[in-house]
Amino acid sequence: MKRRAPTKPTQTGVLSLRIDLPQGRIGPGKIRLLEAIDSEGSISAAGRALGMSYRRAWELVDAANRLVGEAVVLTSPGGKHGGGARLTDAGRALIADFRLIERDAQHAVQSQLAALVRRTGPRSA
Repeated sequence: MKRRAPTKPTQTGVLSLRIDLPQGRIGPGKIRLLEAIDSEGSISAAGRALGMSYRRAWELVDAANRLVGEAVVLTSPGGKHGGGARLTDAGRALIADFRLIERDAQHAVQSQLAALVRRTGPRSA
């Protein structure tokens, strides 16, 4: 899976989505980390790719595990053959669900975002 770059505002604006569920919060940071784990094959490499510490990456994985109620990442210990990490079906489903909600929300507010950008854009003197 190709890693996504952090979303940057465009001429029409971009909606940044965070979802608060009864069991926890999911947002673009956790989702980007899971996508990076998928592409890098390691929690530490994913953390480095995103500029976060290994500890912080593990904390986010643990929070995602609690949110879903099962493992979203499976790890194998390091050593002679190296370790690694891979997403579970639950992890892939979490990413897919979040990205679908994000895409639908962006589409739903596209015209309102464009209007907001026009109202808040630079003014000519």
